[in-house]
Amino acid sequence: MENKNMLNKVTPPPLPNTAVVNNHGAEANYSIVDWFKKGLRNYTNFSGRARRKEFWFFTLAQFILVFIAMILDSIIFNSDTGLFYVLVVLGLFIPSLSVTIRRLHDTSRSGWWFLLTLIPLVGAILLIVFLASDTKNETNQWGPPAK
Repeated sequence: MENKNMLNKVTPPPLPNTAVVNNHGAEANYSIVDWFKKGLRNYTNFSGRARRKEFWFFTLAQFILVFIAMILDSIIFNSDTGLFYVLVVLGLFIPSLSVTIRRLHDTSRSGWWFLLTLIPLVGAILLIVFLASDTKNETNQWGPPAK
């Protein structure tokens, strides 16, 4: 009898059974590495939404890795674009494209807006403005708001 009372005191109550898991509280404590890993884990997801923080931290981590690869290439191979640079750029191309398209979805724009980069200078500037704009709080065809 005493063991049963002790078990009830130690056992936590069950978690509520909800269909939608809200992990925004956990994302509040994410570091740059966590955001980068989230972008890498979702590299095949071109249909969801990515919040501004996820996109910009992923982009920052990508630039840091490219910079480190260039330093390693200049030390080891005496060139700016060597083996490490090519591996990092090729390895992060699809995840970067995925997080960019999901970020465009978060601003209620189609991923095809990425093709603006084909227009010299003006297209890149316009795309940066789109990527830096705030999340649209309404649910759109790509899902509920990311934040």
